[in-house]
Amino acid sequence: MKRTRFLVCYDISNPKRLRRVAKVLEGYGRRLQFSVFECPLGSLRFSKLKSDLQGVLNHDQDQVMFVSLGGAEADAGLVIETMGQPYVAHTRITVV
Repeated sequence: MKRTRFLVCYDISNPKRLRRVAKVLEGYGRRLQFSVFECPLGSLRFSKLKSDLQGVLNHDQDQVMFVSLGGAEADAGLVIETMGQPYVAHTRITVV
């Protein structure tokens, strides 16, 4: 099954929902920053992710953005450049 890499970014107004969205995304990809994940997803898994988020979000106050980065099979590694603080891969972040 063909997979696409997505950059998933979110802006959640409520701390409880923020933690729940992060928890959902931890099951689908790897965290790049506090509110940014990279998720390689096939179409079924992408639909499942959106379904899982559906019940967590307040659609009047929150936003989750999915940016397609192209096919995962052509993945030569994610090239990340930063300005300011250097990028440090996080394996797990606890948001308090």
